[in-house]
Amino acid sequence: MKTSVRVPVGASVAALLLAAGAVGCSGGTEKSPEMTPAAAVAKAAKNTEEIDTIHYRMTGRTPEEGRVKAEAQMQIEPELAMSMKMTALDQGGGQSAEIRLVDKAMYIGGGAEAAKQMDGKSWMKFDLSALGAGEELDQLGSASQADKNPATESTFLTGAKDVEKVGTETVDGVKTTHYKGTVTIADLEKTLDGEDKATREKRQKSLEQYEKMGLDKLTMDMWIDGDEHTKQFRMRGDAAKGPLDMTFTFLGFNEPVKVAAPPAKDTMDLAEMMKESQQG
Repeated sequence: MKTSVRVPVGASVAALLLAAGAVGCSGGTEKSPEMTPAAAVAKAAKNTEEIDTIHYRMTGRTPEEGRVKAEAQMQIEPELAMSMKMTALDQGGGQSAEIRLVDKAMYIGGGAEAAKQMDGKSWMKFDLSALGAGEELDQLGSASQADKNPATESTFLTGAKDVEKVGTETVDGVKTTHYKGTVTIADLEKTLDGEDKATREKRQKSLEQYEKMGLDKLTMDMWIDGDEHTKQFRMRGDAAKGPLDMTFTFLGFNEPVKVAAPPAKDTMDLAEMMKESQQG
């Protein structure tokens, strides 16, 4: 069974950009100050630090899987958990799968089709601690990146030097302001030294994925709502094996997320299989 899924700036930086963003009133008329595009993007990035759970949708194209669509819910704090339903539109007439991440284990379910190949079991369990999250996990393709937080990736536009306002647009019934810019992977890596350890590790993991794809820069679009939160963002780039073009739309923040492991009777444990194979 082949299953594939692809997926904050520091307070001092945000404060600096915000300070530079205010414009004065003119003509003696009282007017609310307007932030520069860079300051607005930095403010939305700063607000991601207050997010503990997210519900999002992603659509687009990845270099290896082709067209994909998915919807997921993720709990970031107090412990990482995630549930995602994904369809690879260019594989097998639309191959679907579900991925769950709970209790430091990843489960990939392929439904009835998977059960035909796994003695009636429709789920495969990958114990991340047992596997060491090394080369074995890399064989899962982009599913190995399922624990990435898309809210973190939305902050990458803060690394662009050419952020500009495109205009106002409505996304899923929400009025937003659209910004865009281009950021290089090298520039994003330079910003890591100024981040706290937790933020640095999150961003480094995402950057490593893009480096493996052969990407050196990303064109980004970001839609920010009236509450100064990212409603949607789009990432595009030319990778070694083809184009990357993914759009993430946030459907909810800080709402309850419940993720349960599949029934043991329906699950094949990869770590146990490997152990038995070595003993044999």
